[in-house]
Amino acid sequence: QVQLVESGGGLVQAGNSLRLSCAASGRTFSNYVTGWFRQAPGKEREFVAALNLSGDISYSDSVKGRFTISRDNAKNTVYLQMNSLKPEDTAVYYCAARFHMSIDSRSDEYGYWGQGTQVTVSS
Repeated sequence: QVQLVESGGGLVQAGNSLRLSCAASGRTFSNYVTGWFRQAPGKEREFVAALNLSGDISYSDSVKGRFTISRDNAKNTVYLQMNSLKPEDTAVYYCAARFHMSIDSRSDEYGYWGQGTQVTVSS
């Protein structure tokens, strides 16, 4: 079992930055692919970024070049640095994990989820 707890969300103006954190407990984090998803009101949950054991990283086209995912295995924490935020980035952001070697952008492939943290970007 893995428990995930997100933090770092909030209200920011467009163009500013936020860093989200996801702290894991339970099984060692280093054995998991970790990812970030988001869900805006009235929309489906969408892939944002993911990182696997080998350090391979994938980003959605909408955040590529602005967001950076990273992981600190010693702290069992994964981060999402979000720069140049836009109003369309407003959503609840979820941390997710899957016990697998490969990155996957499909939310159904992740078995562990945090409770989510709200990010609101004002124009």
